[in-house]
This record gives sequence, C-alpha cells and structure tokens, in this order.
Amino acid sequence: MRGIPLAGDYIAGTIPRLRFEHFFADLAYWMWGFTDWVLLLADTLLIAYVGTVLGGVVALLLSFPAAATLAPPWVVSFIRRVLEFMRTVPTLVLALIFVYAFGLGAFAGMLAIAVHTAGALGKLFAEEHENASLAQMEAVRAAGGSWAAQMRFGIFPQSLPGVLSYGLLRFEINVREASVLGIVGAGGIGEELYLAVRQFEYQDISAILVLILATVAAIDLLCGRLRRRVLGSAA
Repeated sequence: MRGIPLAGDYIAGTIPRLRFEHFFADLAYWMWGFTDWVLLLADTLLIAYVGTVLGGVVALLLSFPAAATLAPPWVVSFIRRVLEFMRTVPTLVLALIFVYAFGLGAFAGMLAIAVHTAGALGKLFAEEHENASLAQMEAVRAAGGSWAAQMRFGIFPQSLPGVLSYGLLRFEINVREASVLGIVGAGGIGEELYLAVRQFEYQDISAILVLILATVAAIDLLCGRLRRRVLGSAA
C-alpha cells in the first residue's frame, strides 16, 4: 500500500504551477523546450508514417497468399506463420534488435514499426480478401488473367475500403508505439521523455506527455474523419 502515496507524490510533482496572475510566464517556463520537442515529435510522426507505409505494403503483398480462399492450403499456412511471427515479437524487442544491428536513431524505430505493422495488417487484410466475392476473380481468370491480375482486378477493388480503414487505424497505433521507442534509442520524442524521467525533471515529463497526447488526439480525429469518408464512399 505504500506505493500508492508514492505514486501520488510522483504524479503531483509533474503538475505544473500555473498561476493566474503569471499564467503566460509560468506556461513559458513549463514549455521551455517546446520548439525542440515539436521537432522530436515530427521525427516520431515520420517514424510512424514511414513504418506504416512500408509495413502496409509488405502486408498487402503477403495478404493475398494468406487468404484461405485465394491460395493453396500449404501456402496459406506458411504465410500465416510468417505473419504471426512478425506481429508476435513486441515492437520494443524489434527496436532493440535493429538498434544493435544499425545503431541508434530513427531508422531502427522505423524498421521495428514496419515489421510489426506488416504482421498485424497482413492478417487483417487477408480476412478482408476472404470476405470478397470470387465472381470477379473468376471473370478475370476466364479472360486469361494471371493470378496476380486476378488479385489486382478481381479481389483488391472489393477489399480496398477495409484495407484503407485498417491502414489508418494502424497509423494511429504506430504514433503511440513510436512515442515510446526512444526508450531503447530508436529516435523520436521518446528519447527526451526517457531522459526527463531518469533525471527526475518532473515538469518536463508532464509537458512532453501533454504534447504527445495532443498529437495523438489530433491524429485520431484526422484518421477518424478519413475513415468515415472512405467507408461512406464505399457505402
């Protein structure tokens, strides 16, 4: 039970002192590193964006042979095991591996995001393909189209709304993931947050967390609108 008061004291220490009569001065003191933190947040968003795009492309390519209705059973089983491995390894563990392989920086974080995204989205995309009607695929096959052409023109147009929706949702998740990868040296705002925690800079912790929360909330709202537009146009 002793931990609860200690946790309360820690949280209380992160709350900034914003007095009404000196509000702007106190706010400037609290957000003293705003410019640098925003630049680090931009790095975090870039890590999440590039990782989501690369992972989404790999997931899309692997999702067709992972769909039970579109490929032989042995191919489906093999690809699904690959996707399971990619999404089972935690992102932080992947980041540690890539930091060891490629050094500190955003590149390691981007690769970790991409690998985990590919595994997660590959399964979701495959399920979207399995729900698609096979009639259009059969028509492309009857016209002499290859298997790739059948996927491109017969299945993918039907799965596209779901693919875009899941991709946007994954980007939201990856923004959060990228915010903490700095703990293992994978770039972004997480490195600054980890440094503030280790140095007991309590008000810096709350300032960085507020900026992260505001960024994530803005991304959630933007992606939510885009998803509604995509699903609305599909309907």
